[in-house]
Amino acid sequence: MDAIILIILAVLATAGRVIGLILLSILTGWFLAYASIKSKFFENIYIILIEVFESIPVITFFPVVLVIFITHVGGTLGVELAADFLVFTAVVWNIWMGEYQAFKTVPREMVEVVENSRFGLFSRLRYLYIPFSVPRITANLFPSVSNGFFYITVSEVFEVGVHTYQTFGIGSVLDTFVAGAQLFNIEMALLILGIVIVAIVIVLREFSKYAVGRYTLDTDAPVMKRGRLNLRETARVFAALSKNPLTRLARYYKYREGDKHEQTYEKKEKKQKRYKYIYASIGIIILIALLYGVVSLIISVKPSEWSILFNKTPFLLTGLGFDYVRVGSILLVSMVIAIFLGYYLAVNKRAEKYWIPIIQSLSAYPAPIYFPFLFILTEPFMLSLFGGFTNELYVLSLGFVSTFYYVFYSFWMGVKAMPSEYWEITKNLKLGYFKKMRKVIIPSTFPYLISGISSTINSAWGGLMIGEYWPNIYGTHSLSVHTGLMKTIDIATANGDLTLAAWGSLIFGIIVAIYSVLFTRKMMDLAQKKYVAEEGVYSA
Repeated sequence: MDAIILIILAVLATAGRVIGLILLSILTGWFLAYASIKSKFFENIYIILIEVFESIPVITFFPVVLVIFITHVGGTLGVELAADFLVFTAVVWNIWMGEYQAFKTVPREMVEVVENSRFGLFSRLRYLYIPFSVPRITANLFPSVSNGFFYITVSEVFEVGVHTYQTFGIGSVLDTFVAGAQLFNIEMALLILGIVIVAIVIVLREFSKYAVGRYTLDTDAPVMKRGRLNLRETARVFAALSKNPLTRLARYYKYREGDKHEQTYEKKEKKQKRYKYIYASIGIIILIALLYGVVSLIISVKPSEWSILFNKTPFLLTGLGFDYVRVGSILLVSMVIAIFLGYYLAVNKRAEKYWIPIIQSLSAYPAPIYFPFLFILTEPFMLSLFGGFTNELYVLSLGFVSTFYYVFYSFWMGVKAMPSEYWEITKNLKLGYFKKMRKVIIPSTFPYLISGISSTINSAWGGLMIGEYWPNIYGTHSLSVHTGLMKTIDIATANGDLTLAAWGSLIFGIIVAIYSVLFTRKMMDLAQKKYVAEEGVYSA
């Protein structure tokens, strides 16, 4: 009985830690996203940092944790802050990306209203940007919860050198049970964790219905389907629309009395330039801090070590190439599942009611806990079928379960948030499934898809880093691939070769930074110009 009470308290502590840090991510993301749409310079730095840090697996933050929290703060508080920081890095990036994507794709007509009405910063956030971002935030709450629970085993208990640090939570409790081979307690911990996750999912699912019904343009929470006219449903739709803050905002300027003292065009331009200079200055400060860190790292490395590192660079780039092939495979499978299953669940409330909690629960279970059992049970069968390719499949599976839900939940929420006019078009034109997908569904959900794809690619690296080099995964059995940058960094870290690990991480960060500028930023700009579904409401 004492063990059960301990498990319950630990699960609640972990759940509180994850939810609290998600709320902090949402709050800070609103201001950062607003700054990014007001300054191109800040936007470029902001997007690059999100892409790089989202791609860096949680466990690579250990040196930062050691220096800042363990060494400087110390004690119980230092360990707690370290755990919170690690969980924060697991949940924050996709939320920030989703909020940026939402702010970036606000309909121009709405922006003109708040500008002509001379709203201040907080009024703009309150009446336009925050309401418009709620559906995107909701889409990212599901994967953030999954990611937070997925990495609890490396966040609440972690090793740095010969020292082990842990704070109270289900991650540290499970680690103790696994070390003591307490199978019954492990099963009970996973069961109670699953119950709490399902409860959280149910709350999130209901909130997603509320968010879609209240904070999207001309749509109701349930997806509208063909059938007889239902007066009760029709009344409920108009009731939802009458309370929609974005709909009220669209009518606001019409009824607003004119101000006696209108700002001149020159004054407005001067004010906008001042804000741009402020945001650009913030971006410059961040850039200077990053450059200072890079220069300090370069100076600290001896010239003889640089020669060794440069000689190993082609090998590191080859490993990165293999890893990108793995990430591409994971993304392809995730996209297929997201588009077909996500659409099916969005338009079928009965199936959605059962499958969303199941998917959320499975994706939130920490893989380092259950994966060794699956590995030892299936390895003989997998070896007989796939031979030397078996380990690659296991690594791809780990990468898949650590990231597929990003694009899945983004697309699912994008379909649910589509304006009802688009559904009427598909009905009136009697479009087939694939034509409807190509002409209406995918273009309408394009901003959601880009956000989900970006997070899927960036988060796949965490699963790869766990799986590419996993010595003694179960007894004397080990999991390892032949070539991969994540494997090289893992081995270098385990052997204490921090210089090689840091050099590999730096090369990885540079490639991700280039990718963020060439892909994510360009795709977001394309979404803003051509694929803001809400603007079609005004065009009609």
